[in-house]
Amino acid sequence: MPIHHKERHRIERISWLRAAVLGANDGIVSTASLVLGVAAAHGTPTNVLVAGVAGLVSGAMAMAAGEYVSVHSQADTEQAELARERAELKSDDKGEHEELKAIYIGRGLDPSLAKQVADQLMVHDAIDAHARDELGISETLSARPIQAAFASAGSFAFGAAMPLLVTALVPEASLIILVPGTSLLFLALLGALAAGAGGAGVTVGAIRVTFWGALAMGVTAGVGALFGAIV
Repeated sequence: MPIHHKERHRIERISWLRAAVLGANDGIVSTASLVLGVAAAHGTPTNVLVAGVAGLVSGAMAMAAGEYVSVHSQADTEQAELARERAELKSDDKGEHEELKAIYIGRGLDPSLAKQVADQLMVHDAIDAHARDELGISETLSARPIQAAFASAGSFAFGAAMPLLVTALVPEASLIILVPGTSLLFLALLGALAAGAGGAGVTVGAIRVTFWGALAMGVTAGVGALFGAIV
């Protein structure tokens, strides 16, 4: 008797991987940039550290709120589309059969086979068939607002803690060098891990994340230094 197993795909990770990578990346870049900006403006060590902590807390809350609202809007749209589809199935079942059949013909099935597939899937679970094949909504990729909010907030706090810890431990004279240096290392590791988890090229992922992080920190440090010189 053949043994069947459920094959797992990396696409199943996309709902939480995107939020986690985005949160950690923002945590590292924004906190390191904030610390560098205040330090370049000749802030005291205490001011620099307080700014970093404030950036961690406010950033994590903002990420959670923003991600929740954004993903919840997606979830609302999905539910509205499903409700509309249920109404159409009740009012025009034959038309919905033809619509599903046309989708399968467009994907390469001959008309008779497409009709059989559409009929069988409509009997099995009509709304699921239309959600997946007409609307592109599936369980794997469906919006999960609470999961996304927690993933973003937690990963932001984790990312922000890295440059903040360096800020608290290194001497003031080394701050401008060690904070961006270690932050770029953290970003390279994050990019590599995210690319590996998603099945993409590790080197390209690391370089992409590191480049944009370096640019953000450089611009912020420059603005801080200019502001400190003016004030």
